[in-house]
Amino acid sequence: MKKLVLIVVTAAAVVAAALIPSGPPVEAASKGFGSAVSAVRQTAWQTNSSVNALAVAGNVVYAGGLFDRIRPPGVAKGKQEAVRTYVAAFNKTTGAPTTFAPKLNGPVYSIATSPDGKWVALGGDFSTVNGVKRSKIALFSVATGQLAASWDPVVAARVKSIAIYGNSVYFGGAFTKVDGQVRNRVAAVTLNTGVLQAWNPNADDDVYAVATSDNGARVFVGGPFTTINGRDHYSLAMVNPTTGAALAMPAAAEIPKPTWGCTTRVKVIDTADNKVFIGNGGDGAGCYDGIIAADATTGKLLWQSNCLGANEALKAIDGWLYKGSHAHDCSQDGSFGDGTGTHFLLVQSGATGKIGPWFPNTDADQNSATKVGPLAFAGDSTGLWAGGDFLNVNGKPAQGLTRFSSAPGGSVPGVPKAPAVTAGAAKVTIKFTDVYDADNIGLVYNVFRGNTRIGSYKYNSYLWEKRKTYTVTDTGVKSGQTVGYRIEVTDDRNTVKSSTASVKVH
Repeated sequence: MKKLVLIVVTAAAVVAAALIPSGPPVEAASKGFGSAVSAVRQTAWQTNSSVNALAVAGNVVYAGGLFDRIRPPGVAKGKQEAVRTYVAAFNKTTGAPTTFAPKLNGPVYSIATSPDGKWVALGGDFSTVNGVKRSKIALFSVATGQLAASWDPVVAARVKSIAIYGNSVYFGGAFTKVDGQVRNRVAAVTLNTGVLQAWNPNADDDVYAVATSDNGARVFVGGPFTTINGRDHYSLAMVNPTTGAALAMPAAAEIPKPTWGCTTRVKVIDTADNKVFIGNGGDGAGCYDGIIAADATTGKLLWQSNCLGANEALKAIDGWLYKGSHAHDCSQDGSFGDGTGTHFLLVQSGATGKIGPWFPNTDADQNSATKVGPLAFAGDSTGLWAGGDFLNVNGKPAQGLTRFSSAPGGSVPGVPKAPAVTAGAAKVTIKFTDVYDADNIGLVYNVFRGNTRIGSYKYNSYLWEKRKTYTVTDTGVKSGQTVGYRIEVTDDRNTVKSSTASVKVH
């Protein structure tokens, strides 16, 4: 009987196995990647400055920011540019721009679309749209691209975040008045008329993030504030959508209050499937930059991640939580430590918070106003769009905007080196080194003698790990034979092969 004996498996494989998130499977043969979207960058147009906000309505993706020009994929800045003043729209399927091109006189910091896909609201610093007065917030028809003629709330200062549910448009920012009435940093108007609502949570400092639960029964607000309606709610509050009263939210206690060496604040909130995900950013070495997952009805903590590197964007898709951050140390969560670089794009299990199988990356434009990389996400089961101040994605030029698809394919595993083979008495020892895949954790390594597969092993690997070596012994050979060995690595869809290493058996 021919035998292949595995004699060495490094302990790191056991550690890696513990990091695989529970919930959705890590690999799927029909896709070739482990989370909801692939790590392969899809074709997308570029912007000439930062993208601050993204939203999806049907097959249209809206992008807003500091840019005033867009250009085709792969084209250098300043060439083949089309005018888009602070906002643009793109076909979700192809990535090509639409004709939507309103003229704003100031930057856009927030975008939201209505759940029925009929309306898109913009918020920012602008005071006119197409020459018509619109003070920091404006509404457009998705079908026609036209500005809603009689919808014109007057907001006194920047609108940083918008959420729409039912007939309510909730928004937060730096303002203290709406339509001449006191509304401290958070307010609501009707979607159909733009009339100011009585809703008034009254934050004592800026609001950076506003989101509603999927059923509209809760509104979540985050930012550097310390009180809501005069009561202590540091940086995060769960609010009644009708009365504006803050409700008990036990998970909020996990956000540390300021100390002399650390100030942290909620920067981004996303909701899905009766869960709310809250991302923080802190000032100071080791200051809290974590993510909280909570029940969107009770506010109870579900899990917490404590990576270091401020969170700028979150998007939950099909059980996974995609995050744009400048994460540089996730050793607190049992993952990569400091010194492995900045991981601007990551995914975490929506069920446990563990780092999942998705490792594309961007950079951060050090000449931009923000210098942090990704700033905004939008997407659904078809894919994820990311915007920010980056210049490159996966090492190739892609300024301001990129996207990732859920279409089958995925990243290809790295090509393994030829195995090291050593002959013994009627046996051969084969040593091979693992590789990593940008959107899978577990890979299958098939060992071939000639065209005969003599062993198959599944190991886990991450790009930031030191590459591991595995050793097997083939006893199914005879003295005097010259045999060749190669390694094939597969992610269940894509397969790569090493070159062959030959040896004469003693």
